[in-house]
Amino acid sequence: MKVIGYIRVSTEEQASDGVSLATQREKLHGYAKLYDLELVEIIEDAGQSGKTLDRPGLQKALAMIRRGEAGGMLIAKLDRLSRSVVDWNTLIDDYFGERAGRQLFSVADSIDTRTAAGRLVLNVLMSVAQWERETIGERTRDALQHKIRNGERCGKVRFGYRLAEDGSTLIPVPDEQEAIQTIRRLKGAGESLRDIAAELTRRGILTKEGNAQWKHTTVARILERAA
Repeated sequence: MKVIGYIRVSTEEQASDGVSLATQREKLHGYAKLYDLELVEIIEDAGQSGKTLDRPGLQKALAMIRRGEAGGMLIAKLDRLSRSVVDWNTLIDDYFGERAGRQLFSVADSIDTRTAAGRLVLNVLMSVAQWERETIGERTRDALQHKIRNGERCGKVRFGYRLAEDGSTLIPVPDEQEAIQTIRRLKGAGESLRDIAAELTRRGILTKEGNAQWKHTTVARILERAA
């Protein structure tokens, strides 16, 4: 079976053991020889993040598969192809799922989507990755809220607070705290984010950056942080 090899490193990973392009290339050659796969070409993305599918090397590899130049893709590890669960859903639906018909092989994860077991493992791993991301997100939000409630600074000073002279303690700003209560009250009354932004602008309340014109996205962030 003909396959396209794909390898990737982000800038900070290039010197890491087991992740370098040379190491990945060696693993692909070994796997292809062991499982009788014909490597048409190994395409690389050097210094490219796995957070998006918009990478020149990956797009070239996917285009070759769409044109029928190969029946699948071989990678050293799943995260070399993508770190995004959303993007993985796209890849499975459009390329490597049962309906799409192309195959995916991952050396480190022992995945071969030609088999039902391989497809099952891939789907389970994607579900676990989604769960891990959501869990980490929840823990991070809880930790940040705890710090804020205790008057600790967390990155950029948020609307409703200012920094004390020690440069780390947060002090409530009465006018901004009142604005937060107004935002909550309007939201509770069923007003849309855009309507709330318009009302804050009408009242002459300034954003943290000193802007008189409010945006609905700014209102959304304040509501999320104040939850």
